[in-house]
Amino acid sequence: MSGVKESVRETVGPALRHNVRLEQAASTTFLLVLVIAVGSLAPGFLSVENFLSIARVVSITGIIAAGMTLAVISGGIDLSVGATAGLGGVVAAGLMTGSNGTSTLGGFGDLPVPVAVGAGLLVGAIAGLLNGLIITKTGIEPFMATLGMMIFVRGLIYLFTGGYPVLFQGMPPEFAWLGQGDLFGIPSQVAIFALIVLLIWWISKKTALGREIYAVGGNQEASRLSGIHVKRTKTLLYVIIGFLAALAGIILVSRLGSAGPNDGMGFEFTAIAGVVIGGTSLAGGRGSVLGSVVGVFVIGILQNALTLVGAATEIQYVAIGMVLLFAISVDGFIRNRKRA
Repeated sequence: MSGVKESVRETVGPALRHNVRLEQAASTTFLLVLVIAVGSLAPGFLSVENFLSIARVVSITGIIAAGMTLAVISGGIDLSVGATAGLGGVVAAGLMTGSNGTSTLGGFGDLPVPVAVGAGLLVGAIAGLLNGLIITKTGIEPFMATLGMMIFVRGLIYLFTGGYPVLFQGMPPEFAWLGQGDLFGIPSQVAIFALIVLLIWWISKKTALGREIYAVGGNQEASRLSGIHVKRTKTLLYVIIGFLAALAGIILVSRLGSAGPNDGMGFEFTAIAGVVIGGTSLAGGRGSVLGSVVGVFVIGILQNALTLVGAATEIQYVAIGMVLLFAISVDGFIRNRKRA
C-alpha cells in the first residue's frame, strides 16, 4: 500500500500540480475575457436568462465531459459516449411509451419511470463495462475499442427503433422534470450537472480510485509494479463513463420530448474538446473535472455569442476548432518542457 501512495505522489507531484493550475488558469482567464468581450458587444448576453440558457445547453455534454475527464486522465479516451447516450435515452423512452411508441418495435413496454430510467442507466453502465473489458483483456487501444463500440451501439439504436423516433403520448411529469423542471429556481438538468461535477471531483481528489486513475495515467507500468490493480481501475472508470453518458442521453430525451436514432451523435467530440480546452492532458496523468467545466462553458459561450451576432454555423465550428488547436498546442508545449 505504501508503494501505491508513493507512485501517486510521484505522479501528482508539485510540478504536475503547477502545470494543472497553469492550464486551468489560462482557460479560466480566456473564459472571463470572452464573457467580458461578448457582453460589451451584445448587451443581452449578460442577462440571467441567457446564462441559464447556456447552462442548459452545456449541462448535457458537460455530464459526459465529466466522465470523459477520468478517461483522459487515465491515458485513455471514450468515443462511444455519444452513441451510449443515444442508447440510454432510447431504452428509457421505449420502456415508458408502451403501445404509444412510434418505433418499429412499438415501444418495449409500459413501465414506471424509475424502472425505465434505471434500465437506461444500466444499459449505459454495461456498454462502459464492455469497453473496459475489451481494453483491459485484449490490449486494444481505447481509441479503437471505443470506436468499435460506438459503431456497434449506434447500430443497436437503429435496430431497436427502425430508424424512427420514439414519441411520448403525454410524457410522465416525473420524467419531464429531468429536462424541463427546476430545483429552487435552477433548471433541473443544470442542478444534476452540478451534482455530477461535485461527485466526479470528489472521486478524483478524495478517493483511492481517483488517486489510482491519476497514477495509471502518469505511468501505467510503475502503477502496476507499486500494487495498483490497473485493469480493475480502468474497467471501473469506463463503467462510470457509460453510466454518465446514458444519464445525459436520458435527460436529453426528457428535454426534447422524444428519443431519436441520431440522439447523442457528435457528443463525444464536444466532450473531448471541453476536456482538452479545460487543461486535461491527452497524454494522461494530468487534469481536473473543474477545468473540463470551464472548457465546455468556453464552447457553449462561443456558440451562443456567435449566434447572437448572427455568425453562420460554419464560423462557429472554425472558432471552436481554433480554440481547441490552441489548447492542444499548450498541452504539447507543457509536455515538451517537462521532458526537457
